[in-house]
Amino acid sequence: MANTGVITEVDRYLFGNGTHYEIYEKLGAHPKKIRGKQGMYFAVWAPHAREVHLAGDFNGWSTKSHPMKPLGSSGIYELFVPGLGEGELYKYVITTQQGEALFKSDPYGFSAEYRPGTASITASLEGFCWSDQTWLEKRKTTDLTKDPLAIYEVHIGSWKKKDRQEKDGFYTYREAAHELAEYVSSMGYTHVELMGIAEHPFDGSWGYQVTGYYAPTSRYGSPQDFMYFVNYLHKKGIGVILDWVPAHFPKDAHGLAEFDGQPLYEYADPRKGEHPDWGTKVFDYGKNEVKNFLIANALYWIDKYHIDGLRVDAVASMLYLDYGRSDGNWVPNQYGGNQNLEAIEFFRHLNSVVKQRGNGAAVIAEESTAWPMVTHDPADGGLGFTFKWNMGWMHDFLEYMKLDPYFRKFNHNKMTFGMTYATSEQFILVLSHDEVVHLKCSMINKMPGIYEDKFANLKVGYTFFMAHPGKKLLFMGQDFGQFHEWDEKVALDWHLAAEPLHQDLQNYFRDLLHLYRKFPAFYRLDSDWNGFQWINANDGDRSIFSFIRKDETGKKNILVVLNFTPVARPDYRVGVPKRAQYSLILDNIHGMYHRGESAPVFRSVKKECDGQPYSFGYSLPPYGTAIFRFS
Repeated sequence: MANTGVITEVDRYLFGNGTHYEIYEKLGAHPKKIRGKQGMYFAVWAPHAREVHLAGDFNGWSTKSHPMKPLGSSGIYELFVPGLGEGELYKYVITTQQGEALFKSDPYGFSAEYRPGTASITASLEGFCWSDQTWLEKRKTTDLTKDPLAIYEVHIGSWKKKDRQEKDGFYTYREAAHELAEYVSSMGYTHVELMGIAEHPFDGSWGYQVTGYYAPTSRYGSPQDFMYFVNYLHKKGIGVILDWVPAHFPKDAHGLAEFDGQPLYEYADPRKGEHPDWGTKVFDYGKNEVKNFLIANALYWIDKYHIDGLRVDAVASMLYLDYGRSDGNWVPNQYGGNQNLEAIEFFRHLNSVVKQRGNGAAVIAEESTAWPMVTHDPADGGLGFTFKWNMGWMHDFLEYMKLDPYFRKFNHNKMTFGMTYATSEQFILVLSHDEVVHLKCSMINKMPGIYEDKFANLKVGYTFFMAHPGKKLLFMGQDFGQFHEWDEKVALDWHLAAEPLHQDLQNYFRDLLHLYRKFPAFYRLDSDWNGFQWINANDGDRSIFSFIRKDETGKKNILVVLNFTPVARPDYRVGVPKRAQYSLILDNIHGMYHRGESAPVFRSVKKECDGQPYSFGYSLPPYGTAIFRFS
């Protein structure tokens, strides 16, 4: 059979150079009309294979009836099957140099079989009628670093469950779209971040061990169903961020591991190509075709599914050659260091291409070390990410919050230290799923004290979280005080949201979100020293923090006062920089003061306090929170 002409010499050249950013339109399975016949075109990269065949339901899973033809020396094999349509199960049968037949799912497959099945499914991405053009146009001109960003992290499979046997009661993408959009909108979040959307065989991996990088998981529906999900949320004014895992992949026999009988997608040297802690394979970032696979995949989610951002998982494991490895079991770089120079270049390439596209999509690093300039421009030596998760702030915050209030005065610096580096990157403050699993307790159960005290502690903690510089992320269930740790097998305890203290916490967090979005002082200058001013960072004996948030206009400034002990301070006095009226807009008893409500107003007088020339008195209750507006 003659070459089909689908994959040209230019395609092969670009793929070999790692710059074919739409390679997913050529490799994989695609409905095509070739030489007057309608059918399905297949192409796979397997350079070490002796031969490759196509198998599926359509040929009784024969390992010999549908041979694929190599395209020169490119390592790519292709086949056109006339009459074959969508919805067909298939795998590639790769015969290794040793004669072993490997049944592999399609690395570029658009759809996959519902677990425990592992076949790919022929599918088209055409036919969905998008109606989010207004959202996409606005996104192009939006600077997320200057906008409010409050992310609701969600695992669709356990957010809620349907009372049905089919697919473990999972919500479909379409069902989840409606209920999730309603909840997120009413609460005041700006975005959702979805865990585990790319196809993965094991629920317990939460989607972080991926076998189908181009396939939205069939647990919740088809590719078009996922398009509906994104489109619907966009129409409701909600952005969609996906977790994305270019760090490693599992060893499942049908997946990418030793794809053509030899290391192909992974480093050949196990000291670089295996994660001992996770039992997974590490992508070979020095191989152009592998980099192309990953960068095209990132662009695929943005272009084909209109995704607003990718949160890149486990960045530190990619940057450090000795990550999780003992002495003698890792390979230094050419200069003898522990930096993975190929991964660094991969990130700069990825982030530069995403930015050059000009569509406003964000790339977010989950990077847990002090690696410098993660969110700085590659031209200046940075990695080029839009944001970095602030893991240091998160650890300090949680360690402080877990303490009995008596001991907080000895750990006051845990809450102030974050401001020493707050402007070094574009940060997102995160209270993610990782903090409420593996016996770490849910957010409410981390708090000290008896029942009511836990809620009071969490309210003041959340106020600090929302008022502190940095964008925000909170994991599902933590806004209403989910008691048990997150478990991917069961739904959240939504009935708790109707209980008085849980409902009060949820209402209070909703108020914080709405307040955050209403006042630019909370978000305009997150990484600029001009946007923050300590009033008193040293009131450790009373465990009280006071500070000011500002925007570039100097108007509608915000004063925040927080009491992290159960001790009332009726004689509390706070220093302020100017003579003005300070209007209380939120406290822990009332929540947010809305239009038409008579909010207390305090006028400062010329009386020095906290090193400021003016001050006013305010009776600060136990675990008191007070946010004031002033001009």
